[in-house]
Amino acid sequence: MLTTLSRLIEQYQQVRQVSEKICQPLQIEDYVIQTMPDVSPPKWHLGHTTWFFEIFILMPHLQGYKVFHPRYNYLFNSYYEAVGERHPRPQRGLMSRPTVAEVYQYRAYVDQAIQSLLENINSKAVEELVILGLHHEQQHQELLLTDIKHILATNPLRLTYRDNLPSLKTSTPSLEWIEYSGGLVEIGHTGDTFAFDNETPPHKVYLSDYRLANRLVTNGEYLEFMQAGGYQTPQYWLSEGWMFIQKEGIQAPLYWEKIEGDWWVMTLGGLRPLVLTEPVCHVSFYEADAFAQYADSRLPTEVEWERAAINEPMTGNFLESDHLHPQTATCTIKRIQQLYGDVWEWTSSAYLPYPGYHPPQGAIGEYNGKFMCNQMVLRGGSCVTSQSHIRPTYRNFFPASTRWQFTGIRLAI
Repeated sequence: MLTTLSRLIEQYQQVRQVSEKICQPLQIEDYVIQTMPDVSPPKWHLGHTTWFFEIFILMPHLQGYKVFHPRYNYLFNSYYEAVGERHPRPQRGLMSRPTVAEVYQYRAYVDQAIQSLLENINSKAVEELVILGLHHEQQHQELLLTDIKHILATNPLRLTYRDNLPSLKTSTPSLEWIEYSGGLVEIGHTGDTFAFDNETPPHKVYLSDYRLANRLVTNGEYLEFMQAGGYQTPQYWLSEGWMFIQKEGIQAPLYWEKIEGDWWVMTLGGLRPLVLTEPVCHVSFYEADAFAQYADSRLPTEVEWERAAINEPMTGNFLESDHLHPQTATCTIKRIQQLYGDVWEWTSSAYLPYPGYHPPQGAIGEYNGKFMCNQMVLRGGSCVTSQSHIRPTYRNFFPASTRWQFTGIRLAI
């Protein structure tokens, strides 16, 4: 469905401004740090999202367009083999140039060209590419915040991204089970609204009856697992997970720290005492699965999650809530909670193509399909996901060892 020109230009400007707003609290030195290979410097995110519009939209569709810099394709290409060679991902933090100011100039240059293109062309193909680019940028806005958190948390000065983020402390509802009927069900995206290619085609799956926890697992419940020897008990763990935590010396979720006998956690609002009622966050798939084994439960499949979420309102603690941290479930709500926002929920489903899936032709086809190996599916979005970016059918995916993302746990039986 074509979006009106004025609405698309407005949407483009709004999404692009959010990326720059996210970076406003940073100092210049923060823009260039890369604390591990999975983390990209904020400067790189700003450049890469701009490169996407330049390479996939402006160069093929705006007659006479001249690239901002001839080497930016090499610097800001992420993984698109069809577009050419690229700078090694682990070395993104070694680039002092282009300067931050030059990257912002690059953004302004491309923004002006995109607006000129949209004002002078009537093309469904171009519109669809612009919308894809905006959702791509929203993905990187989430990555910006997760990467900024890792960058600041790695610094021994206990740095704070923003000191005005609220810290809400409330009681949490007891864990209860919500029953769902099985049968032959359909999953996958339908209709003409935007979705990524990996959410299609819709197809039928047989489900047994199942139950999901009414809320996410809390810090307090996870702490009980730790105190019960969860990290020292191999029978809870998958073999790869046990080797992973032994090799890395992992004894708690990422960003937890014990100080003078009490647990603290690093947040985007700085170092804070651990709030037991908040959802546990920054755990790997291995840790999520081990906790589920300890709790005599399991992780839901992505089909179970989608069928439970399909008729629920897409409300929750998102980027727009401006908490930038998972919040406690509400005691007064007598239904399933936190399906959307707060933390990405690990599922037990491997990230694989749906039956009949074919990636798009060309470089855009590398967006999702090439990663359908050795990844696990997560659902629901997090506290740093844009609400306009999420859907019941949205399939996020990461390796099982991932911990720096806002990832958490919902139980199933």
